[in-house]
Amino acid sequence: MRCPDCEQVDPLVFDTTRLWFHVPTQDSFDKLTNLCDRKGIQMEKLDDRCISLTLSGSECNAFVVALYGNMTQHELKNVRVLTTDGKDPGALDIGRVVNGDVFVNRIKGSWIIEKVCDGQVETWYQPIYDFQDLDTPFGMEALLRMRDQNGAIIPADYVFRVAGDADVLFSIDLIARATAVETAAKAGYLGKIFVNFNPSSVYDPAYCLRTTAAAINDLGLKPSDIVFEITETERITDIDHLKGILNFYRRAGFMCALDDIGSGWSGLNLLHTFNPDFVKLDMELIRDIDTDMFKQSIVRNLINIAKDQGIKVIAEGIETQGEADFLKKTGADLAQGYLYSRPAPVATHQDKAPDWFRAA
Repeated sequence: MRCPDCEQVDPLVFDTTRLWFHVPTQDSFDKLTNLCDRKGIQMEKLDDRCISLTLSGSECNAFVVALYGNMTQHELKNVRVLTTDGKDPGALDIGRVVNGDVFVNRIKGSWIIEKVCDGQVETWYQPIYDFQDLDTPFGMEALLRMRDQNGAIIPADYVFRVAGDADVLFSIDLIARATAVETAAKAGYLGKIFVNFNPSSVYDPAYCLRTTAAAINDLGLKPSDIVFEITETERITDIDHLKGILNFYRRAGFMCALDDIGSGWSGLNLLHTFNPDFVKLDMELIRDIDTDMFKQSIVRNLINIAKDQGIKVIAEGIETQGEADFLKKTGADLAQGYLYSRPAPVATHQDKAPDWFRAA
């Protein structure tokens, strides 16, 4: 699933970095020039809204911290920044212009971005079982994991938040998906692979489909082995674009799932709009459902709606046998949660259940 053009994150800082700042107001211009004066940074005033300066890599990091402390978030959003590796900008550098807040966040989060782009990521998997067969998983959800310098796991939500703030969510999301599929395929996993798909990282499917399909074929998989799971549905802003992307992939044989159904009206609306192959019930609905009659009523209706449309229902976040018993009795098709298995590296699942994997 590799697509080098899509995964590339252009660097903003070099050993010697030339920077151009264009600011919208005189007040912002004064803040920027006064900051340079206080830091003893030589600058060239190109006009009353634009300056240029040259910094080393380490000086860039210190300058960004100071810039972040001297301008408001609103001001940074309206600043335009261009950097080059010490050279005058050329025509092709026009695509490297970023907003000031993106520039600051890209530098602040550079250590995470570098880890991801260098392949220093892991994929852990959590099994999804058919309620009628709890011995063999129907599929596994792939979950991004990354470690800090001390080896501790960094929460995936934090990684994606940093990526979003730095305007590289598209590249990071694609790398995470590619790593998830490659890791499971190389381990010889035999079930479906649920791969998270963030709607904020929408892209042109025609550009990437050929690369994706060819890579999956090379890994010995079929498109029907992959389920794109749409996460953070409440953030979807361009429904028509996302619907087009999903239709494009489904026609190529891939499957799709909607996450967190039941968390709001938008989720129900998306259920009608996208008609996915699977829906995942929101975990808040699952918690203590065996003793909460209000939740029971909601879930019964959601399951009935899904079944009327031929959509399989996944109950996610099951932690107790009582929750599992109610959901199975009510008609949920698939089960996922700590009651059955916690997320773990693929090697852990291979050791515990070698039958899930193709023999080496």
